[in-house]
Amino acid sequence: MDELLQEAVTKHEQILKYIETLPIGTKISVRKIAKEMDVSEGTAYRAIKEAENQGLVSTRERIGTVRVEKKPRANIDRLTFEEVVNIVDGQVLGGAEGLGKTLGKFVIGAMQLEAMARYIEPGSLLIVGNRYQVHRYALEHGSAVLITGGFGTNDDVKRFADESGLPIISTSYDTFTVASLINRAIYDRLIKKKITLVEDILSPQLPPRALKGSSTVSDWERLVEETGHSRFAVVDEWNRVIGMIASKDVLGAPKEQTMDKLMTRNPLTVVPQTSVTSAAHMMVWEGIELLPVVDSKGKLLSVISRQDVLKALQVIQKQPQIGETFEDLIVAGFEEVREEGGQLSYRGVITPQMTGRLGTVSEGVLTTLMTQCAYRSLKTQKKGDFVLENFAAYFLRPLQLESQIEIRPRIIELSRKYGKVDVEIYHGVSLVCKAMLAAQAID
Repeated sequence: MDELLQEAVTKHEQILKYIETLPIGTKISVRKIAKEMDVSEGTAYRAIKEAENQGLVSTRERIGTVRVEKKPRANIDRLTFEEVVNIVDGQVLGGAEGLGKTLGKFVIGAMQLEAMARYIEPGSLLIVGNRYQVHRYALEHGSAVLITGGFGTNDDVKRFADESGLPIISTSYDTFTVASLINRAIYDRLIKKKITLVEDILSPQLPPRALKGSSTVSDWERLVEETGHSRFAVVDEWNRVIGMIASKDVLGAPKEQTMDKLMTRNPLTVVPQTSVTSAAHMMVWEGIELLPVVDSKGKLLSVISRQDVLKALQVIQKQPQIGETFEDLIVAGFEEVREEGGQLSYRGVITPQMTGRLGTVSEGVLTTLMTQCAYRSLKTQKKGDFVLENFAAYFLRPLQLESQIEIRPRIIELSRKYGKVDVEIYHGVSLVCKAMLAAQAID
């Protein structure tokens, strides 16, 4: 059974490597891959789906599956025209070969051609109605075209789009809706861009040093001398992680004892797409110093240490905040006030976006406000990040729209690893809600 598993995994990887070698734009089919690689169509299909998840191929309307250039995370904020088609539920009228190109900016064509000419440039997307002359002009100047209102264009423009390799797209949405959808998508990309993933902090070095299950304590000692480290992943013959070994595990063990008898089995692992914050949380929560990074098959790719994660978190804190999350937007309107006794409080007004269906403030918004203000107060005493461990809240009375509130976080206990905060929200002199939270420091 192990031999069959090894062969299946090997074939899967061979197909992925074969797809990587194909020129950009090459059409791919399950039947063709199965014939080329001498595998079953089921194996070929699974490999193609994995390649699509990795961004190596893309399935396009009226074209099929084609090899595309993998989009680096540095350009994650740039939308492709193919993604624009999906966002606006559009139909490609021509220039399908250019769907993989990225959108630099979009221009709304709500003016005379002479006036909009200065805004149209290569890599842009012109959003316009049924103005055939404008369609042609935009394509001639390197811009893709998005036609709103469900309109189309003439055959001459379609042919020119095919020749130019620039997509011309039609959508039933109006111009305002289209612009809002694209702007929202770009904004979401900016938020994703500031989220550091494990793959962003992996060093491009040789594969990490690891031990086999059959390796002995003597092999572990030799590896410690060579690397200066004392923790290593333990892998099987197919390089899949099966355990972790550290100095405490081999203490007092005979030199000939094997790793499979000493290692910690079923270790926590992460994949390259795991966020650094999640990895940090795992390390703090479980009290571990080293995390193996594996692929979708559980094979060892690299390892990250607590020092790697902390360094990345320090870099994240220094980055400009591009693209605000819901938490950022909720807390943005509250100003920090330091009282005479030195205590911090936060004051703000309940906006329409914070209310629920009954017209009173949402309990989720109040929870977010209390949590974020508690974190801020903890950070004034201790640098670093905190992860929520426990939260208990009591909502005493409803808050109406445009009520002015004051949030008062009070630190009850703060140690190197934990912080406990009591938070109260007041409307005037009335206590509205109260919470107690415990957070764990990432250090």
